[in-house]
Amino acid sequence: MKLNSEQVKRTMMQMEAEVLPEDHPAVARLNSVFGDHTFFVDRSGLKVLEPAETRDIEGEAGEVVSLAAWSDATLTSLQPHEPEPTGVIVVLDPTKH
Repeated sequence: MKLNSEQVKRTMMQMEAEVLPEDHPAVARLNSVFGDHTFFVDRSGLKVLEPAETRDIEGEAGEVVSLAAWSDATLTSLQPHEPEPTGVIVVLDPTKH
C-alpha cells in the first residue's frame, strides 16, 4: 500500500526501518516488480505494509510484509522472495474519539 506522509511518520515510530524516498533510484524498479507501495528497508531486507483488519486495533492498520532479504553482508544487494507476512501490525490512523 502507498502511505501518505503522516502514515509514514507513524510507521517509523513503530518499527525500526528506513523509508525509501520516492526519488530513490530503486523505487521505480521496485514499483514495477512489487506494485505501487511505500518501501522500507531494515536489517533483514525490504518491507511494505499491506492493509490489515484486526479486532484488537481500532482505526486503519497495516501488516508488515517482507519482500526481499539482503544477499550480502554489506546490505547492498537484495534477493526477492515470495511475500512473507511478518505478523507485525502498524497502526496507521487510530480512530479518533
